[in-house]
Amino acid sequence: MKKWYIKNKGVNYNEISKRFNISNFLAKLIVNRDVTEDKLIESFLNPCINRLHPAEEMKDVEKAAKIIKEKILEKKKIRVIGDYDVDGVISTFLLYSALKRVGAIVDYDIPDRIKDGYGINIDIINRAKEECIDTLITCDNGIAAIDEISHAVSNDMTVIVTDHHDIPFIEDDNGCRSFMVPKAQCVVNPKQEDCSYKFKKICGAAVAYKFIEILYKEFLIPKDETIKFIEFVAIATVCDVVDLIDENRIFVKEGLKMLNKTENIGLKALLKINNIEDKTLSAYHLGFVIGPCINASGRLDNAKRGIELLLSKKEETANRLAKELYDLNSERKDMTKEGVEKAIEIIEKNNYKDQSVFVIYVPDIHESLAGIVAGRIREKYNVPSIIITKAENGAKGSGRSIEGYNMFEELLKCKDLLIKFGGHPMAAGLSISEDSIDLLRERLNRFSPLTKEDLVPKVYLDMQLPIRSISYEIIDELHGIEPFGKANPKPLFGEKGLKVIRASILGKNRNVLKLQFLSKEGLSIEGIYFGDITDFEYTIMKKYGESELRKLYNGNKNDIILDIVFYPEINEFNGNTSIQLIIEDLR
Repeated sequence: MKKWYIKNKGVNYNEISKRFNISNFLAKLIVNRDVTEDKLIESFLNPCINRLHPAEEMKDVEKAAKIIKEKILEKKKIRVIGDYDVDGVISTFLLYSALKRVGAIVDYDIPDRIKDGYGINIDIINRAKEECIDTLITCDNGIAAIDEISHAVSNDMTVIVTDHHDIPFIEDDNGCRSFMVPKAQCVVNPKQEDCSYKFKKICGAAVAYKFIEILYKEFLIPKDETIKFIEFVAIATVCDVVDLIDENRIFVKEGLKMLNKTENIGLKALLKINNIEDKTLSAYHLGFVIGPCINASGRLDNAKRGIELLLSKKEETANRLAKELYDLNSERKDMTKEGVEKAIEIIEKNNYKDQSVFVIYVPDIHESLAGIVAGRIREKYNVPSIIITKAENGAKGSGRSIEGYNMFEELLKCKDLLIKFGGHPMAAGLSISEDSIDLLRERLNRFSPLTKEDLVPKVYLDMQLPIRSISYEIIDELHGIEPFGKANPKPLFGEKGLKVIRASILGKNRNVLKLQFLSKEGLSIEGIYFGDITDFEYTIMKKYGESELRKLYNGNKNDIILDIVFYPEINEFNGNTSIQLIIEDLR
């Protein structure tokens, strides 16, 4: 059973409502997303391109652009080193395209997920040196490559790091941390302590975009040409799951407008193969349709295929590559499903369900899918989950956490058991010997700070919203605060004591529950529930008896009363429009 909480920030909503000429309803939603400063509220309400922060404020970005301009004029060879996820692929595509535009002799390389692992490495550097590459530009990686970049610089190579990940540190015996930055010629990363850039939570592609802004200025290229890249930054921003506030909200909102009329041949082919070329694209399509296809090449093949798609000039080539990525993603889905089933079987068989941290060893899961499987297990059980799989040397794992459990800090306490690890509070990756897996499980559980209460799933409601207050105007206001995502979740509302007049099961897989509600004031409204119908029926029978459930399905008078968590939407069917509730939870 989930616990429901109503957000209450204790702010004067009337004052915000008057100052920005918005409703109290909208003021409360914005404040619930911790957007309280006037400038942030303005940006949230009007996310337009001219509200992007000046690129010049980012440390080293102007210096980096000047160095690259010199290298281009001197006809030096430049290589972009990206990463194999969506953010890395998009960042590489942006930098390569921009450098080509200003006349650079440039190519790109992306590490192989299995052979090379994450980020720039010694082999990539040595290969670049052998091929007479003068300058390396990293994107979406490089900030943690202290030794590797020192190796490149000692071999007379120029290195420019563009990245957005946390700055690495070393910790002394007293727990004091010293932050380390690679000794590259320039490091462009807003998370550096001495970087004055106002918004720290942009993705790697957005950092690359900022660099391109300054580079294009150096070459007197019109700003419109830089702005055209925003559609790609939008994809990376959604797929890298960064906070959709401030600048990120602008990138996604403006980027979606551009994507809906994109001229990129590769993207058009990808939209077509996924049967969404005629749909109005939303953040959902970026995160769950386009992104996974681009990601699949880096997971099961080579991420360069994703870049080739975006660079395609011929429809025939683009269609072929889009089909290959679509097929790879379908294969990835099947493998993920199989991996989740195996992990669940291990949990149930070994009675891990009572543990507060799951460490599950599934040797034959493809190591690139461990993180996705960990995420699905975390969702199912609401327990921090680490999925470990057999690797070339020992084992590799990927973890996903829950609110209140800092996975990186907890792994830090077990660093003597780990060959290598990294991450942040909500996710982490690690390498470990097979002999140490049981020890890791035992220690993480023994020292876990989580209580039983912490493991109860929580649902946070924006407010109680009576049925009588729901209107088309309110739904318009909700559409105005899209796109939804991290730090700007889809608003959720609650209502108590609704009578249920009728229920019916819909869908070819009989997996959708349609409910007809009646409020205390006698107002009727429909709701759609995509949750566990079997569990719903069991709960009704336990509380009211089987006869009342039968009455519910037959549309007969019954005694069933429910509280619901919902999101209101407009339902259009056969030319008619009505308001319906998308039910997220019920009790």
